[in-house]
Amino acid sequence: MQIQASSGRAPSRGVIAASSALLIVVWAVNFIAGKIGLRFIPVLTLASFRVVLAGTVMLPVYLICSRLPAFAEATNARRRGFTGRDLWTFLYLGFFGVTVNQMCFTIGLRYTPVSHASLIVGMGPIYTLVLAVLFRLETATWRKATGMAIALAGIAVMASENGISAHSPSLLGDVITMTGSIGFAMYVVLGKRVAEKYDTLTMTAFNHFAGALIVLPLAIRQARALGAAQNWRAIPWTSWTALIYMAIFSSAVAYVFYFWLLRYLEASQLSAFSYLLPILATVLGILWLGEKGSWGQVLGGALALGGLYWIEAGREPVVKANTVS
Repeated sequence: MQIQASSGRAPSRGVIAASSALLIVVWAVNFIAGKIGLRFIPVLTLASFRVVLAGTVMLPVYLICSRLPAFAEATNARRRGFTGRDLWTFLYLGFFGVTVNQMCFTIGLRYTPVSHASLIVGMGPIYTLVLAVLFRLETATWRKATGMAIALAGIAVMASENGISAHSPSLLGDVITMTGSIGFAMYVVLGKRVAEKYDTLTMTAFNHFAGALIVLPLAIRQARALGAAQNWRAIPWTSWTALIYMAIFSSAVAYVFYFWLLRYLEASQLSAFSYLLPILATVLGILWLGEKGSWGQVLGGALALGGLYWIEAGREPVVKANTVS
């Protein structure tokens, strides 16, 4: 693992490796938190509350982090006020990267097991590659096409283990989860075009603000639907804790932490840890939630990760999707 040069003293390799592993653990536990939250909180309520709470939490996170030495230089250099064009940029990036990604992630978990959802999310670089080719940011090659075919075959094997049916809850969940991941891939590709204009902390914070504003009307509607105070109190603390975890740790904090790590690692190096995400999340789903594994999941997961590795091992990425959800 090669650590990039950065202003100030870089952390040791051990700290960087441990921090990267911790980030993957945070994201893996996010799948478990979603399942626990969905046991007692309606799916649209959990999804909308998560997005709004994450956007709210990002305000103090932005104000605090922008004054830290690790972020202050970049944010101060760009603190010139925002134009209408800047606000439009944050709005559409927040729509794809926060609203679509996080809403679909939560809704998809309602219908599909952790093993399916984590593998589909882990295929983020595949979706980004397809969009990058369509936007002419990368060129298509036989190696990329072969890798994508293998990866998609793995997802198909995994999705068909219980039979293909338009009425299958698992298939519906897989499609919704993939839609969320494609939304984040769109965010990565579109964000690449404006990356030079904004520092990563500002992008992360204001995209979360925008995503929260988009979802706020739905969150208000769902809050009213819960009705009287006793209905709120009837939801156990475990589900509320899961909601808080999803909003604060796997969204706001994880985004900032991810970009802090990028100060010392290449995106491709940090992405290598994402190969562990489906494995760890699936194990946690089996141990924590009692989900059942199958050889179809093993075969599908091996094909999908193999196809992803085949692509990543043979190219220098121009744009790269992380696994935040």
